[in-house]
Amino acid sequence: MSAEGARWVIGCDEVGRGAIAGPVGVGLCVVDISRRVPKGLRDSKLLSEPKRVELQPTVARWALWSSVGMASNEEIDAYGLTAALGLAGIRAFEALCASGFDVTDSVLLLDGKFDWFTPGARAAGLTDAPPVTMRIKADMTCASVSGASVLAKVARDNLMIGHHDTHPHYGWVSNKGYGSAAHWAAINERGATPLHRHSWLRTPSLFDDAFEVEGLS
Repeated sequence: MSAEGARWVIGCDEVGRGAIAGPVGVGLCVVDISRRVPKGLRDSKLLSEPKRVELQPTVARWALWSSVGMASNEEIDAYGLTAALGLAGIRAFEALCASGFDVTDSVLLLDGKFDWFTPGARAAGLTDAPPVTMRIKADMTCASVSGASVLAKVARDNLMIGHHDTHPHYGWVSNKGYGSAAHWAAINERGATPLHRHSWLRTPSLFDDAFEVEGLS
């Protein structure tokens, strides 16, 4: 039983918020608090990539129900990041229910202090969406949220790695779509791909053009 009185706590965390290419992902994880937490489980940001990959199948087995939802870079460009997080969260929630989870008597525990899930649920017309409670650093203190973080991070990383052969010059195997120096250099040299968040990329200003014309750049 959770502190909020609900039978089930749905741990929720997002990944890919700060990337400049690829989707944003949301993981959901429902666990039995009487079962031992997988050894070494913590927020995905505190784990090395090999450790996350090693833990992912263990976390998936440990969770009673789990899911990951994505919202594409095109949706981020079209609707903004907050709305895209809501889309990804609703997709994850619908997948969780499709896997057999009964949302009755549950609460969604969201990492952070801003509820982006509820507006997404309202926009999607969901009448059975669980109430949301926020907790700062829940990804570091709540096992269900840490599990959601690992599942979402590995799923999104694998997706970006899968695009490497199509766009090998951007270093997605290592940067996973985040704005490393090499990634920005590749954009400057080759331009953006269809997987980039175009609204997030810097557009040269007229001031920059003037300097280029004068040969002073």
